[in-house]
This record gives sequence, C-alpha cells and structure tokens, in this order.
Amino acid sequence: MNTGTTGQVAGTVDGTGLKATIAPDLARIEQAMEADLAALTSDMAPLLDEVLRYGLFNGGKRIRPLLTVLCYRLCGGGKGTSKVDIYRLAMAFEYLHCATLFHDDVIDQALTRRGRPAVNVAYGETAAILAGDFLHTRSMLLVGQGGGIPALEIFCEATTAMVDGEFLQLHNASNYNLAEADYFAVIMGKTARLIGATCEIGSLVAGADAQARQALRNYGLHLGCAFQIIDDLLDYQGDETKTGKSVGNDFREGKMTLPLIIAIDRAKENDQKRLLAMLVNTEERKGGFAEACTLIAGYDGFTLARHKAEEMIAEALAQLRIFDQVAVQQEMAVLESLANYVLYRNK
Repeated sequence: MNTGTTGQVAGTVDGTGLKATIAPDLARIEQAMEADLAALTSDMAPLLDEVLRYGLFNGGKRIRPLLTVLCYRLCGGGKGTSKVDIYRLAMAFEYLHCATLFHDDVIDQALTRRGRPAVNVAYGETAAILAGDFLHTRSMLLVGQGGGIPALEIFCEATTAMVDGEFLQLHNASNYNLAEADYFAVIMGKTARLIGATCEIGSLVAGADAQARQALRNYGLHLGCAFQIIDDLLDYQGDETKTGKSVGNDFREGKMTLPLIIAIDRAKENDQKRLLAMLVNTEERKGGFAEACTLIAGYDGFTLARHKAEEMIAEALAQLRIFDQVAVQQEMAVLESLANYVLYRNK
C-alpha cells in the first residue's frame, strides 16, 4: 500500500476534508433515524423510546450506513426515475450494529460505552437485551422494505455469521495457542461479514452487476477485518480519553486477539510459558497487563498486527480499481479515505 509521510493513503482527502465531505450524509442518516423513532413513538413504550435514544445517539461513527450510501451512489444509485430511500435503508445497519453493542455489553458486563454508562448499566440488563432485540427486528424490516428478498438474504446471512462468530469465539475462549486462521475466522463472522453486507446491499439496490457487487463486498470484508485488528491494537495501546474505554480489557478477560497470538507464536519458550501462565490465571491477567505489553512489543506483536491491517486495507483498495474513477470521483475518494481512517483511527 502506498502511503505518504503523514500516514495518508495515496489519493485520499485529508481528515478535515473527509469530515466535511461526509457531514451531509451523516446528518441525513441521523435525520432518518430520528424520523423513524418519532414515527414509532405513539406505539412504543416510553421506556423503550428512552433506551433507544440513549443507546443510538451516543457518538457513533455511522460508518456502516455511510458505506451503504456511498456504494449505492458509486454504482449509479439515485439517478433516473427509480430511486431508493437509501438513508432509510442504510440506517438498518446502524440499528443492527447498536443491537449487537447492547447485547455485547450485557455479555461482557461492560460498565461504559463511548465514555458514559453502557445501556445495561444505565437501564439494566433486561432493558438492554429487549432494546437490542427491537433494533434487530426493526433492521430486518427496513432491509426487506428497502431492498426486497435479495437484500434480506444477504443481511440475514451476515447476522447469522455474526452469531456463529460469537460462538466460535466462545469455543476458542480457553485455547491459548490459537492460530491466526482461527482468529480471522472469528472476526470475519463477528465484524467483517456485516460490513461486507452493507457495501453489497448498497450496490444491489443501485442495480449493480455481479462483478461490482462482489468487488464492494470484498472491499467491505477486508475493511472490516482491518477495523477489528485496529480495535485490538487500541485495546492495548489506545488513549482512554479518546477511545472512551479502559485499555487492557481484552487481556484481562483472556481474549486471544492478534497482537497476543503473534507474540505467543514467536516467543521464546520461557516468555511463551509466562504469557500462557498469565492467561490461565485470572489474578495474573488483572495484574500482568504491563508485563504482557512489554512481551508482546518485544516479539513485534503490535507491529506485525498493524502490518496485517495494512495488508487488509491494501486489498480493500484494490477492489475499487474496476470502477471508473472519473465518473464517481467523490465516492471513490471517500471510500479510500475511510480505509485510511480505519487504519489510523485513535478511537
């Protein structure tokens, strides 16, 4: 991947330019969500409405619905007489994403989300689970209305993969000699398949051909894998004031993420035994985070994990080469810049 001295992917707009470019689309996504909830308020329990607003409007990046909008336009959507309400369709992906966050925070007993009490803390576990169920159901309805059976099939395949990925992670929970292939099988299901679906459905409802749909699906899959790897790195190296989460949670919970997997695979016998000894002991994990970071860094776990994310971004960008960059210059620039953002984000 070709990058400049500032860490920017070649051909992208800078961070300030990206924010300005996507601001109108993000605003319309927010408006679509507000309008949808407003239309439902009269038939909704007041507490449900309160929980949904608390969880949905809490500083989310809206990357998934934005990708749907961008891929729709990239493939000619919005032109001619046949148009889809793409913002209403796109918000389904934010609904599903937030539903998974509500449920994940219950499973993980998380205390905070984006710098404030998680939904399960603010309203209780039962409310968090039920609100997540509501958003999941609502997201399926919106996809079916906006994209028909073909879109719903893609969407449901992605949600099925998400659950399967969670179970695969559960199965691997006590396997501290996890291979990279096992790790990627989990993140492909948990994260990447949904992002791939957002891109593919955007192109589908625009009337794209099979080649374009596959290219954008692959763009999303690679982007999603890179996103998760960077998430793993931030859990070790992030700035808590920016991420809104405490560093070290993955290690303390014994989660086998890529930097740790790489380090254990490359470590000398004594260091490997030390890392494994910490992982199998809850108290050691709680107090051994700094030591683990030193060992991971010593075996280039952080550096090599970032290199893997860079490879994923390079492959994502390669998928865009089939498109006429002159005809869709703005959409191409934003998709490239989002890839750059995923790689260099700090929260």
